Amino acid sequence: MTDVVIHDFNYQYPESDKKVLNNLNLTFKDNHFSLLSGPSGSGKSTLLYFIAGLYPRFIGNDATGSITFGDTNIKEIANNQISAHVAMMFQNPNQQFAMDTVIHEMTFVLENIRTEPAKMDGIITRSLAFCGITKLRDRVINTLSGGEKQRVALACIVAMDAPVIVLDEPFASIDPDSRTDLIHKLKDLQENHGKTIILADHDLGDYEDLIDEFYYLDPTSHQIRLLNHDEAAKFFANFESTQRIDKRFALPTQSDDGAILKLRNFKLDPHNALLLSLDQFNFYKQKTTLITGANGIGKSTLFNALTKLLPYEGTIEYDNKPIKRFKPLAYAKNVTLLFQDAESQFLNVTVKEELDLSFKNRFNQNYSHEQVAKMLAQLGMQDRDDQVVYSLSEGQKKKLQIVEMLVMCPPVLLLDEPFKGLDYKSLRLITAFLAEAKDKYGQTQIVISHQLAGLEDLVDYHATFQNQTLTYQEVM
Repeated sequence: MTDVVIHDFNYQYPESDKKVLNNLNLTFKDNHFSLLSGPSGSGKSTLLYFIAGLYPRFIGNDATGSITFGDTNIKEIANNQISAHVAMMFQNPNQQFAMDTVIHEMTFVLENIRTEPAKMDGIITRSLAFCGITKLRDRVINTLSGGEKQRVALACIVAMDAPVIVLDEPFASIDPDSRTDLIHKLKDLQENHGKTIILADHDLGDYEDLIDEFYYLDPTSHQIRLLNHDEAAKFFANFESTQRIDKRFALPTQSDDGAILKLRNFKLDPHNALLLSLDQFNFYKQKTTLITGANGIGKSTLFNALTKLLPYEGTIEYDNKPIKRFKPLAYAKNVTLLFQDAESQFLNVTVKEELDLSFKNRFNQNYSHEQVAKMLAQLGMQDRDDQVVYSLSEGQKKKLQIVEMLVMCPPVLLLDEPFKGLDYKSLRLITAFLAEAKDKYGQTQIVISHQLAGLEDLVDYHATFQNQTLTYQEVM
């Protein structure tokens, strides 16, 4: 019996005088599938780090109260034994990996838990097959898409075979079909392999008929409560009401009138693997174009080509001039990329330092300090000037990253999974900010996102990336 019991548990961040977790008393039952939800920055990830034994061993303050696995207090478990009790999948898969390739990473994981060498190949083969990524076995991790990285991280968790699996927003970068598939795989681990699943997610889709318990972390009281059946049903119904997308999108004429980025006789084939082939394709000025497509199909690679970070065949024109004729710095001031991984965008230590750098290097004077302070307050990011950016939640990092890019306000902004880790309220605020940048300041935006609901008021055009081409569509 390995119930995970949280008793009289309290925690506050080192730089804060307020509790983020307040007198928690709850039990995650053995061999159950438990869902934990709550707004961005409410403390979900922090609790999961404690359950996984990462806090306070490696970072943060100690907490009061206790966490036990069965009869064993987690503080009594040695560092080299914690993986025998619990395995965690991070919200940002880049934080999960230590090695260069998938096979090296999985071998490293098994070596760390002292798996017999003769058994390793079989465990790796089965874990990759379970997660549907056998073909990624020898791939370099840094060449994978965000969704592929999350599948690799899950394969590592499966290989570890710990009785308790903790997952923090594990599907933020995964396409809808893959998400549904992986949630059912987690259910399989629980039902047929005896695992205890504790999963934090903002997106409530696909869970209602699969979970055993639904916990909610209240951002005001900083307490977690177990929802009864009627309360849970109401949460799911409210979520479903936000997911309905009735809007039909206009189809651009594909004429050059109003085109800001033009692709002609364009081919994208890194490592001699053709990802995209276009005779011609236009992105239009002062419009927001949404690009959707399966994981690993080449969406982020396209963005790297559009920002001169990767070679390509054919021609890309910005404002009727081939981008190869622009000097890198001059082009970067016109076409800027918001990275999928927010941490990759940060250059300083604190929130204030990051924002000050954006104001210093901005391309225009569109946003005042007062406007930015108001946006941060609306996003619940006020009074965080001195907080270390790397200590923010993933959702808070994403909010800061987007506000920084709005301060810079380049003529064309490419956004790679900008809504990852955001709750619905935050997503709607961010889309309103982006719409203002487009409508008031003339910004052109191209967005890659698996999150579709809530974007209707922002998006002008929708293009699907499949079968090695881009095609404008009338529906999402």
